[in-house]
Amino acid sequence: MNRRHFLAAGAGLGALALSGAARADTDTYRRFHAALARDPSLAVYADLAGDQSGEAVLEGRLPADLRGSFFRNGPGRLELGGERYQHWFDGDGFAQRWTIADGKVGHRGRFVQTERFIAESRAGQFLMPAFGTMVNWRSVRSNDAVNAANTNLLPLNGRLYALWEGGSATEMDPDSLATLGIKTWRDDLQGMPFSAHPKSDPDGGMWNFGMAHGADRLVLYRIGAAGQLLRSAVVDVPQFNFVHDFVVSAQHLIFLVPPYDFSPERSLSLAARHVWAGSGAQARPMRVVVVAKETLAIRQVFELPPRMVFHLGNAWEDGACTRFDAVLHEGDALDKLGQLMRGQRQPNDPGRSQVMQVCLDYAKGEARASRLFGPAEFPRVAPQRVSVRHRRLALLSSDAANPALVLDTVNLVDTDSGKADSFRFGAGWQVEEHVLVPRQGARNDTDGYLVGVAQDTRAGVSVLTVFNAARIGGGPLAMARLPYRTPHCFHGNFLST
Repeated sequence: MNRRHFLAAGAGLGALALSGAARADTDTYRRFHAALARDPSLAVYADLAGDQSGEAVLEGRLPADLRGSFFRNGPGRLELGGERYQHWFDGDGFAQRWTIADGKVGHRGRFVQTERFIAESRAGQFLMPAFGTMVNWRSVRSNDAVNAANTNLLPLNGRLYALWEGGSATEMDPDSLATLGIKTWRDDLQGMPFSAHPKSDPDGGMWNFGMAHGADRLVLYRIGAAGQLLRSAVVDVPQFNFVHDFVVSAQHLIFLVPPYDFSPERSLSLAARHVWAGSGAQARPMRVVVVAKETLAIRQVFELPPRMVFHLGNAWEDGACTRFDAVLHEGDALDKLGQLMRGQRQPNDPGRSQVMQVCLDYAKGEARASRLFGPAEFPRVAPQRVSVRHRRLALLSSDAANPALVLDTVNLVDTDSGKADSFRFGAGWQVEEHVLVPRQGARNDTDGYLVGVAQDTRAGVSVLTVFNAARIGGGPLAMARLPYRTPHCFHGNFLST
């Protein structure tokens, strides 16, 4: 299947232009700001007006061997012209670079200058549809016309890419964070979806995938260490409607497909067209689709109880089986992220999610899941362990005493025992994804550091945190405090120098 047929088969944002004009939601704007006045901690989801640059004030001491750039990305502009997006996934990408060098920490943040961002900045209002917000003042030619570039920031072979799963990667200058333009891996793949969760390959390259909602097809990419496309393929997968992440083992690419139907109603936003089919008498299971790396064809499909999933940890071959980590949620979790835009935090319900370790038994055709850890999100493994057996999994969790779901605790979980080495920041803090940064020649998963960002909501500032990966419970070795708040990011990667 060629590019044109792949894109035409799906219902991406580029296919949502309707006759007439729909507006973003002014009621969402009013409700959020009323909630923010009552609860200043909601400022982590507030709008950001412009670019940022500054030096952090250091508490503690940075390790001498920790040097490099921590690249982060997330939605920065959520409001425009008195209107507010209805879903957290909709905001314009705000790329960040935290630089650690010579015992100091600097920060730079810039909006990704996408076609959408430039056009709407000039107009002073939202013009185009987003994942969870139906806006169509302007006709849309392609998915890249509405590319938010807001989910991850990937350094590769001296280049830097802002990623968003609905369209192309956007190249940025790794030093200045200036936007350089859309990345096309091959001419016939122009505008094809390229997910925000690529996985590294032992040869120094990476694997990635793309999907078009409603197309029931999966596009696969293998990128070499020099940044060149080595292989690509399109695979038919029925009801392949919402897949955000995947894992790779030595031999396989593994996709968890939650039970969503896709509504044909074009007046709805893309998010609203995802109809949960995991409840009731006709509930469908979650499917585990295993693609063989050698052939780029489906090897086997397994079933698990109906669950929602955003993020997975790592996968590895274990004899005749493949094992992997996944954070599984009960019910439809998409709408809950939309409620944040109205200032509505979710209750802290420990029974709604679990971190599971899944075993795929190819001979028996069975997928068996066992509990590894309780409610958590944002799983990460040491980069040198991707696709091979790992012993530690970084996770964020919420203290059980919190009435609302606020991630305030970092954990490094032993994947054999399930025991966690943890540090809780406490009341007034909201923690973002933390990543493992190995020392040069690291001997094991804890030979290095855990680096991330935490939002001090009482002071209204953002803080870079550095832990000894072997002693998370001892607290941060260093905290680098900015004089301002940065947008709450989704994902990022550390590039050592």
